[in-house]
Amino acid sequence: MEKLQNKYRRFREWEQQPHEVAPLSEEQHVCATCSTHYEGNYCPRCGQSCKIVRYSFKNAFLLFLDVWGVGNRGMFRSLRDLILRPGYMIRDYLRGMQMAYFPPFKMFFLLCTLSLIVDTGLNIQGINRSVVNEKAYIQILGLSDDKEENAEEETEETNDKKYTPEQARKRKLAHKAGDQKIDRLEKWGEKHSSVMALTCLLLFSWPLWLMIRRCPAIPDLRFSECFVAMVYIINMFIIYNIIPSLLCFRPDVEIIYWLLSLLLILIPIKQLTGYSYPSVIWRVFVALIPFCFLLLLLFAVAGVAIYLYYDAKYGVL
Repeated sequence: MEKLQNKYRRFREWEQQPHEVAPLSEEQHVCATCSTHYEGNYCPRCGQSCKIVRYSFKNAFLLFLDVWGVGNRGMFRSLRDLILRPGYMIRDYLRGMQMAYFPPFKMFFLLCTLSLIVDTGLNIQGINRSVVNEKAYIQILGLSDDKEENAEEETEETNDKKYTPEQARKRKLAHKAGDQKIDRLEKWGEKHSSVMALTCLLLFSWPLWLMIRRCPAIPDLRFSECFVAMVYIINMFIIYNIIPSLLCFRPDVEIIYWLLSLLLILIPIKQLTGYSYPSVIWRVFVALIPFCFLLLLLFAVAGVAIYLYYDAKYGVL
């Protein structure tokens, strides 16, 4: 028991320890690019590393990984710290330790791409989980596409009797065009899911910032810093939720896993702000109220805009 307590104590000390940079090399180097004589790991004139060697397949592979950011040591360090010390890592990054960690927005788009690849076939079963899970969720929620379609057809037939043939024809055209528009919007949403996620983060960051802008750890927290912190937190959330996609969890188990993983968001906010967990919980809950209102307002404006467009185009809705 005492050993476990000591390990936990050392882990807690490591959590709050910022990233340590390796000492400079005292060896003399001559830059192969600009012929500058220098000491250290990088040329002070052009920035080239002192570890440039002749090309090999290993070097070519590492350069290929660097293009996507995967070969960068900061990427692996950022993934590790987002799992083990997320809030402290974000605080270090906001304080200026930016070369030690992978940029939050670049990591976000890379993780979204990886999540999409895993969902579309790069998993242990090699299946497209987005299609399979959609059908499974419909069954879990007790919905049926056939029943909904039949109910809609019966409703349309009943409503058509209230109008003249010309008005009924316009209504059918309007509904058909509306369905096509909805399909296009759904495809656009699937294609630009990362942009929509960033928009939701931006909407949530504002009320959350109002609740934590005077936090003990960062008394003068800026809104832009809060938004960057939320991007890192959503990166942590994506990392955890790649696991069920990769291992092909059952849809019902995945829903429970997803709901439980939402609670993990409290950990980085607590570590970042320095508040206690009860204080973090009520602040996040209060921030969710205006966020839901803004989200509903956004959907309402979009719905009214679509309604007015088709009403002006077809005359009857």
